[in-house]
Amino acid sequence: MSTLTVRPVAGHIGADIDGVDLAGPLAVETVDAIKQALAGRRDDVFLATKFHGRMGDDVNRFGNSRRWIHRAVEDSLRRLGTDHIDLYQVHRPEEDTDFDETLGALTDLVRQGKVRYLGTSTFPPSRIVEGQWIAERRGRERVVAEQPPYSILARGVEAEVLPVAQRYGLAVIPWSPLAGGWLTGRYRAGGPQPESSRAARRPGRFEIGGARNAAKLEAVEALAVLAEQSGLTLIELALGFVLAHPAVTAPIIGPRTLEQLESQLGAADTPLPPDVLDEIDKIVPPGTTLSSQDAGHTPPPLREPALRRRPLG
Repeated sequence: MSTLTVRPVAGHIGADIDGVDLAGPLAVETVDAIKQALAGRRDDVFLATKFHGRMGDDVNRFGNSRRWIHRAVEDSLRRLGTDHIDLYQVHRPEEDTDFDETLGALTDLVRQGKVRYLGTSTFPPSRIVEGQWIAERRGRERVVAEQPPYSILARGVEAEVLPVAQRYGLAVIPWSPLAGGWLTGRYRAGGPQPESSRAARRPGRFEIGGARNAAKLEAVEALAVLAEQSGLTLIELALGFVLAHPAVTAPIIGPRTLEQLESQLGAADTPLPPDVLDEIDKIVPPGTTLSSQDAGHTPPPLREPALRRRPLG
């Protein structure tokens, strides 16, 4: 498998990419482009997708339950025009559904030949370990991959998630290695506010002048200087950093144009020397996520006060 996995640019699943990761609702033209690209070479492409996110207004079209998993996989197979998914991933943990129910439903899909491997995305280390325990004790198929948020600006997973993945032999395919665009060179101090669909959906995370993003902007400026001194683009520095971690299998890149794709592919052949990695550690210390908005998932006890307090009376 390539050292980079790509979310598809419509019409451009290139010859150098053999891993395709899909997430969230896709535009009809994107789905059609994927189907065309897969035609005649399905066995040469490793196809990954996810379930969990809400698909429409129906309260039942969401989550990690057996009912929704079976509906979601059939919908994905039909839309993509294929008879199997190589890696089917639980997009986020869900407290209201027993993880054993989720793994039981996914085990059925593996035994039916509709899914080859199981994965999770943005799971805390305790849930990763729970999944391994359930598989061993209850005869379920084992999760073999985790997809965490990981970049120079979001290093929190270095503390436990990545070591746990290594301990259990899980493949690690990080999402957002360019920090949602912050590490592409578009976000610079004194520069214009970049426009994107992500920024429109979550302006607080992408606002250059936002107080919560001040540390990120300061780090980006220092990283840009380091990249220039090292003879690299900021993109090459960012992707090279993620690829340098021994737990990482293949970071996911999300180019929207062929030009963006080509600017990112070169990072796979640009390993960072130890002195450059040491300088990165000085700018953003190991295990540090500069903004909680980039953690990917907030555990329910941190969101809901009632889960942290005994009832009165």
